[in-house]
Amino acid sequence: MKARARLAVELDSRGRSVVRELSSASPLTLMPRRGAVRPAAGPADRAVVHLVNSVTSPLGGDELDLRVRVGAGARLLLRGVAATLVLPGHRRGGSRSTVHVEVAEGGTLEYLPEHTVVTARAEHEAEFRAELAQDALMRCREMLVLGRSNERPGLLRTSTHITRGEVPLVRQTLELGNSRLEASAGYLAGARVVATESVVWKNDPVEPTSGEWWSLTSLAAGGATALALAPDAVTAQHRLTEALRTHPDGKELTEEHW
Repeated sequence: MKARARLAVELDSRGRSVVRELSSASPLTLMPRRGAVRPAAGPADRAVVHLVNSVTSPLGGDELDLRVRVGAGARLLLRGVAATLVLPGHRRGGSRSTVHVEVAEGGTLEYLPEHTVVTARAEHEAEFRAELAQDALMRCREMLVLGRSNERPGLLRTSTHITRGEVPLVRQTLELGNSRLEASAGYLAGARVVATESVVWKNDPVEPTSGEWWSLTSLAAGGATALALAPDAVTAQHRLTEALRTHPDGKELTEEHW
């Protein structure tokens, strides 16, 4: 299966963030929420769109592509509503998913999908690319679960590339399901869930912070990365929230978004 979806959000004449383009293809189904959520700070409304995995996917051989554009001054909250289950296909070969986002001057994107479960024998490659204007804001989350209960995970290679004003902020690649790497205590220390969030927001942390299986680290060219390890997704989310609370903009980053 090959599927592509597109989403574009812009400001209208009244300064509201509205969906200007929406094109879905199963399993990438985009569902805009009626109305908008007014944030605690800032004059602009925020468009809210839910990403629904409308059929079982990705399977081996699937290719999924999501393109998102946030126009100048617009705000978008794009969040998932259910976990993604990565499964093997009937034929040999892995699956691949790409998310490519662009955020224009003064725009804000919050990309908060639900967790991804990598099942046994699955082979999947996931790529996230973001191109931000110099004063754009963005946060993107990734929570990976290594297999279902009492199941060894398949193979997953995930990469994140973020640039702001053509300056690279993040270049990160993570490989999961590799037995050779899992043998090292310095890999995931036996954790079954790894959660990360890249934050390019109003302020940057001055010093790194850490707690029980979580950390928040500033990036060399701006922004920060939060990391949490846990035995399950609920605990991982809790620890990721703890990390984000230590961010200078922690109150805004940890408020409930619906």
